[in-house]
Amino acid sequence: MPKAVFHVFSPKKLQSGVVFASPHSGADYSQSFLSRTILNRHQIRSSEDAFVDQLFASAPAFGVPFLTALAPRAFVDLNRAADELDPALVEGLKQKRQNPRVASGLGVIPRVVAHGQAIYHGKLSQSEVQNRIDRYWHPYHKALQELLRQAQTQFGQAILVDCHSMPHEAIEAMGHCGGQKPEVVLGDRFGAAASADVMDHIEEAFIGAGLTVSRNAPFAGAYITQAYGRPSRRQHAVQVEIDRALYMNEDKIEPNGNFAALKALLDSVIDEISRINGEQMPLAAE
Repeated sequence: MPKAVFHVFSPKKLQSGVVFASPHSGADYSQSFLSRTILNRHQIRSSEDAFVDQLFASAPAFGVPFLTALAPRAFVDLNRAADELDPALVEGLKQKRQNPRVASGLGVIPRVVAHGQAIYHGKLSQSEVQNRIDRYWHPYHKALQELLRQAQTQFGQAILVDCHSMPHEAIEAMGHCGGQKPEVVLGDRFGAAASADVMDHIEEAFIGAGLTVSRNAPFAGAYITQAYGRPSRRQHAVQVEIDRALYMNEDKIEPNGNFAALKALLDSVIDEISRINGEQMPLAAE
């Protein structure tokens, strides 16, 4: 198993109620996990948000914390509820009504990676699955909750920017923004997870950097956005999805020639978002 669960990169001085997080960029593929999967080292990484933690690594320099997962998404998916368990993967689990994520093999302990490639031959024991949830899922979410609590206590509100990347094929068929396909998709569950003011500010930061932005299509936000977005309580959550083709070779899973330029661009976005001041943002209506 991966030795550590997450890492919190903290600023020298907390200057904003914004918290950045990357739950899917973990790349600590332990030998014990690799020995369990029927996929090779390249295939097992296909659903990873590769290098997203590097793209947003400058967040602490702008006075905000950055929480990154170390365990890979294929091992435990931190953007799922702890009870999103898959009967097709877990031994002895009773069949019950499933949501589409679990039914497709993408529960808290995934059964498949990208393109429906099976991770295992056979099933996992309930004790192994529970151990992963106890050792990795709960500590990550406890750390996230503490960062948001600290932000709200000090600045009057907390704003979670949940950072992800999306396969280019997910937006190839889309036509947005005057015919332009989105390079960034912001998800606030159609307004349920963040106030309009917060969402507008984050969208303007990306547009101001020259990026084409779409809201809630094709991704509106998953468990983390749903669980932590409480705008009526001055806690907002916005999921950010960045087109992987902008910064990496998806087939080789390695940065491309535009990586440094995009990272520099995102530094300006992080700077702008981190300037959201809890004392200046109005309380969302119930």
